[in-house]
Amino acid sequence: MIKLLKESVVHQDTDAIVNAANKYLRCGGGVCGAIFQNAGYGLQEECDTLHGCKTGDVKITKGYDLKAKFIFHAVGPEYSHCKEDELLLANCYKRCMDLVRDNNLKSISFCCISTGIFGYPLYEASKIAINTVKKWLEENDYDVEVRFCCFKDDEYQTYKKLLEE
Repeated sequence: MIKLLKESVVHQDTDAIVNAANKYLRCGGGVCGAIFQNAGYGLQEECDTLHGCKTGDVKITKGYDLKAKFIFHAVGPEYSHCKEDELLLANCYKRCMDLVRDNNLKSISFCCISTGIFGYPLYEASKIAINTVKKWLEENDYDVEVRFCCFKDDEYQTYKKLLEE
């Protein structure tokens, strides 16, 4: 089941939320900064034990003071106009979905990965996100609620249009 929300991913009560992380797993700006701020003490300390994360991959931490039990730190690509960007971004979504299944979770909330300071064009990134998740759901016999959380109006409108198609 896929839901579209015009809300921040930070306050979702799903089993996992997705952080648009940097490869150092350090507190950043945008949604990453909001997640770290709201998660409270301990998140950065746990992230430091993970020794970073490769682009296109995901690492898991506890949710700390968030409603979510876990945070999936997905490191999307910095947009560079090459085909590899698409593959790396799709892998972030696929890895998150695999981790939901592998950890027997029942719900996940995604933010818009790589569309902020990493510069990925919103329409293209949204299309990759939706197509990757839909394909994963079709290929896997696993019941999970997926929320696409759009903080900005243009994000919400883009996802809405693509989901209606």
